[in-house]
Amino acid sequence: MKQNETFFSILVLAAAMLWGTTGTAQSFAPPGASPLSIGSIRLAVGGAALLMFAWQKGALRGKTLWYKGSTFIAAGCMSAYQLFFFAGVLKTGVAVGTVVTIGSAPVFAGLISMIFRRENPGVKWAAATLLSVIGCILLITGGKKLEVNSIGVVLALGAGVSYALYAAVSKELLESYPPEAVTGVVFSIGALFLSPVLLCYNLDWLKTIQGISVALHLGLVATALAYVIFSHGLAKISFPKAVTLSLAEPVTASALGLFLLKEKLSLVSLVGMFLVFAGLFIAALARLRKKE
Repeated sequence: MKQNETFFSILVLAAAMLWGTTGTAQSFAPPGASPLSIGSIRLAVGGAALLMFAWQKGALRGKTLWYKGSTFIAAGCMSAYQLFFFAGVLKTGVAVGTVVTIGSAPVFAGLISMIFRRENPGVKWAAATLLSVIGCILLITGGKKLEVNSIGVVLALGAGVSYALYAAVSKELLESYPPEAVTGVVFSIGALFLSPVLLCYNLDWLKTIQGISVALHLGLVATALAYVIFSHGLAKISFPKAVTLSLAEPVTASALGLFLLKEKLSLVSLVGMFLVFAGLFIAALARLRKKE
């Protein structure tokens, strides 16, 4: 059982590593491509690909998934995550917005698990989350003093709780439906929720080979493939653990920035990366306990 759980933990880590490519991919987007339009296109391409994959696998036959309230809640949470995150980053900066979002999501996941699912993530999970969150703060900020915008922080917290709720509701859906069906339906509905955003931005960047390449990578690799893998892992491990393991995303993003974009990491950031690795290792070994 533990060996199987380790395998599914690795699937979640692999998904987080794919998510970590989004920042590097966005850096190659043509001028004029706004972050929110990129996020909306990413969800649209990813949602369409996931729906086609689910249909091809026959996962949508005879399913009532389209009519469940939980499906729309999960889709709404994923859409809200995109909006809250980009708005938070716009208000308080990339570093603070990212730290608050990814740092708060595991905490919200633990609270949701304890309050609504009556599950105790355990001491190992708490230690892993604390180490990983501290590591992410050091990794992203590099020990520098940052300016904090209170509205931006609230928006970033909204992104964190949206992601945690998405994981929690998806976990419930995965207990009754196959991962391909859940991701296909949830993301296609989420893309429809965000479709009005596309009317507000100039999408001329999609007329270039470079723009199309970025959109396809974000939609097919960093969304469709990543969330199929994530859902298969989430189906077999606790969702607080899955959310904590998702903290591998900023480590991947930093590593890509270091090797591909020739960015430099300070000693503080390197220490932070080590702490995240330590936390993820502990999280991979953590087990869930039901409350009596």
